[in-house]
Amino acid sequence: MNEVKNHWKKWIYWFLLGLAIIIAYKAFDNFGNIMDSIGKFLGIISPFFVGIFIAYLLYMPCRKIEEAYKKSKNKFIKKKARTLSICTVYLIAILIIIILFNVILPVVIESFIDLFNNMQNYIEIAINKYNNLPQDSILKGEFVQDIIENIQNINWKEYFNFNKIVEYVIGAVNIVYSVFDIFVAIIVSVYILEERDQILGFLKRLATVIFREKTYKNIDKYFNDSNEIFFKFIASQFLDAVIVGVLVTIALSIMKIKYALLLGFFIGLFNMIPYVGAIIAVVISSIITLITGDINQTIWMLIVVIILQQIDANIINPKIVGQSLKVSPLLIILAITIGGAYFGMFGIFLSVPIIAVVKIIVEDYISLKLAEKKKEMVKISQ
Repeated sequence: MNEVKNHWKKWIYWFLLGLAIIIAYKAFDNFGNIMDSIGKFLGIISPFFVGIFIAYLLYMPCRKIEEAYKKSKNKFIKKKARTLSICTVYLIAILIIIILFNVILPVVIESFIDLFNNMQNYIEIAINKYNNLPQDSILKGEFVQDIIENIQNINWKEYFNFNKIVEYVIGAVNIVYSVFDIFVAIIVSVYILEERDQILGFLKRLATVIFREKTYKNIDKYFNDSNEIFFKFIASQFLDAVIVGVLVTIALSIMKIKYALLLGFFIGLFNMIPYVGAIIAVVISSIITLITGDINQTIWMLIVVIILQQIDANIINPKIVGQSLKVSPLLIILAITIGGAYFGMFGIFLSVPIIAVVKIIVEDYISLKLAEKKKEMVKISQ
């Protein structure tokens, strides 16, 4: 009887193994179709992910405003504090978007178009200035002359056709997103903000059922730490970028540097990337100032921007960001390099808070292992 039972077990084992091999073969044989189906599904539910991201960004200001409404003596305001806070946050967000698209972006885009339409002329003027330098000038070396010859051979209008770039961007946006998707994403974000207590409560109950108590506590701890790091980083870097952008724009406008708003917007935007972003922005801005102005303007621009960045790095940024990251510059540069190589600008931006979370996990793991080793040493000594 046992022999028959073992015989059937072998047959079932080989049958299941063969079936698994056939399924795996078919899956790889139709890999393209499977990936297309997965991509289509992700495209369908993408508004939900966008809605979650919007709710995440608006969660902290929404919570702060809700707390303020709850302190009101008016019973209706106190009772409807959450709904009123969501409405207030969305009204503020809509107002900021309207200002951005109607006041700031048109000027930035106009300056951008003008800059690249006249890039060839600016370069020719800069080269003529270079040619008028004395022959014994340090800038008259072969290396610099080779670079200038290469620049002269570039057709800038061909590489920087703004109209084509706009067409490509609009086409990409239309493919990825539609008005309906945006509407769904906003509705999803509103419901998440409204029902966040129930959603978090459900996720916590689910986690307690799936994981052991120790594992659940670790997940809860790292989730809260990660959430705090990510939100503080995104919110603080955005606010810091706005402050730096405004200060640089005002300073460059006073100095009558061409494309002051464009350069201020550019420097503020790149300032969101710690350490590396500020350097890249200053180098590119100095090149633009050099070809659109003169050497004196470039030097003064560099001096003023570097002073403002130092004020930001030592006074403004620490006040806004605080000590939320506590990551060494070397580790941040490494994270930015890897993130940019694999995920582009999105990876560059998010690599900093991700490496901060990874650092916390690694440090906790090391502390745990050191504590365990210490206990073992105590037991051995006894």
